[in-house]
Amino acid sequence: MTTMESLIGLVNRIQRACTVLGDHGGADGGALPTLWEALPSVAVVGGQSSGKSSVLESIVGRDFLPRGSGIVTRRPLVLQLHKTEEGQADYAEFLHMPKRRFSDFALVRKEIQDETDRLTGKTKQISPVPIHLSIYSPNVVNLTLIDLPGLTKVAVEGQPESIVQDIEMMVRSYVDKPNSIILAISPANQDIATSDAIKLAREVDPTGERTFGVLTKLDLMDKGTNALDVLEGRSYKLQHPWVGIVNRSQQDINKNVDMIVARRKEREYFATSPDYSHLASKMGSEYLAKLLSKHLESVIRAQIPSITSLINKSIDELESEMDHLGRPIAVDAGAQLYTILELCRAFDKIFKEHLEGGRPGGDRIYGVFDNQLPAALKKLPFDRHLSLQNVKKVVSEADGYQPHLIAPEQGYRRLIESALNYFRGPAEASVDAVHYVLKELVRISIGETQELKRFPTLQAELAAASFEALERFREDSRKTTIRLVDMEASYLTVDFFRKLPQEVEKGGNPSAPSVDRYPDMHFRRIASNVSSYIGMVSETLRNSIPKAVVFCQVREAKRSLLNYFYTQVGKKEGKQLVLLLDEDPALMERRLQCAKRLELYKSARDEIDAVSWVR
Repeated sequence: MTTMESLIGLVNRIQRACTVLGDHGGADGGALPTLWEALPSVAVVGGQSSGKSSVLESIVGRDFLPRGSGIVTRRPLVLQLHKTEEGQADYAEFLHMPKRRFSDFALVRKEIQDETDRLTGKTKQISPVPIHLSIYSPNVVNLTLIDLPGLTKVAVEGQPESIVQDIEMMVRSYVDKPNSIILAISPANQDIATSDAIKLAREVDPTGERTFGVLTKLDLMDKGTNALDVLEGRSYKLQHPWVGIVNRSQQDINKNVDMIVARRKEREYFATSPDYSHLASKMGSEYLAKLLSKHLESVIRAQIPSITSLINKSIDELESEMDHLGRPIAVDAGAQLYTILELCRAFDKIFKEHLEGGRPGGDRIYGVFDNQLPAALKKLPFDRHLSLQNVKKVVSEADGYQPHLIAPEQGYRRLIESALNYFRGPAEASVDAVHYVLKELVRISIGETQELKRFPTLQAELAAASFEALERFREDSRKTTIRLVDMEASYLTVDFFRKLPQEVEKGGNPSAPSVDRYPDMHFRRIASNVSSYIGMVSETLRNSIPKAVVFCQVREAKRSLLNYFYTQVGKKEGKQLVLLLDEDPALMERRLQCAKRLELYKSARDEIDAVSWVR
């Protein structure tokens, strides 16, 4: 195999591999250039019934394309020709049927038709989604040809009015690319000035550097006329020479004349033609295939630096993505346990950063103490509890049959103890609010632990273990804060009352009911004293409740959030560890595809380096 065949064959193999991996271009491709798009290929352009299919079959040497009137090619056909060793049988493979080889090319034609119908239906609609076909034969040159729907001027019955523009936009999406070689097919029995292919090629390639003109149906021209003005470049000059083609006649097609025989007839036609014999060595489908292959090789050589640059950049990006996706899981139980503990530590580190201020979220706990708790304390219904009516009622009930003499101590105690019960609500609310913040920080931290993204099962187990631990911390915190409230109720601060001015009852009606025995001012003073005491306790609890909550919940979450989980996971056997490290199937597939692309790109770089500078 020559260097040229090696280089073009290499490009074909790379394009084939890119196609298998889904890393290919086309009208439905993305905005970013792929390796497939960076490699040059030949786009076959022509009007309907210009002879495109016959030219492709002549180049391949096989009768394999659907035929008919009107629009026959309704999806792009990416045709990759692979030259094999002499003596090997011809065969074809479709990308959508990778495990099947076609040696009967009549079945290839049927599969192209069936696969086209699969997307477009048995209509005259078109689709930009390409069909990928590879043909392996010793009788071809290494080439990638893209057969595109024929350009048309009007929509026929069964087609949308936009079909003309749709086809042109699809064709343009291929020929607009600067690395695309345009094979412009025009029939010789029509005026070249009206050629759809030449018109489009002139718009996208005004200098003609990327365009090869092909003139078909030379044998169907009116007697006494010829196409020498076109073939010799006088009618429309291109940078590359025009090539004339004589396709099989309809009679030959009906008789299933072999393509090898058709090639021989084509050579004889040009050799014996009085008009074209002087150009015979540069006419025909065989010459066209060699001309395209030689030009493709020169284009590839010219683009090797940019292709290599793209490959190197892609390798860097893929290696970075592989690092991000993580290494495959070890099979050893000890290594698996180590992996789990490392992942837990990574999560725990991020969780602590949220609490300690390295990441946002921990400040919400302070917000509970600085905003929610004071606001809740202010909303407690002490005004209603210490209303004149309620104070009279409580004091009277506490006195019983014996009215108090100087100060209603039992009344004071009952008013204070019942008032202190109101503090339970804000205390428990503070515990719950911090609990919910901690749970949310656990969720956020799990989501931010990149290493954990691979393992949804471990994420769920870690979240469940963390939430279970937080529930235990919440219960301890709840008990502690309620104890603080109960402690205030169990022993009142005596000094507070000793400092109050003593009120001695003077006068009163001994025969009146006890509640009416004292003036309202007396009960208002009691209410005021109790309110002052409750205010003092409120300030105390406002400071002590946050301390208890932080000690029981936040501090423990930082110290021992996963302690119980560590104990449990250390007892698990290998099969159970494997379940914890059960990766997300989508991520596993992503890593597999990434690894395959990386292998492809590295192989491509090595092979290009090996053949690119060999002369």
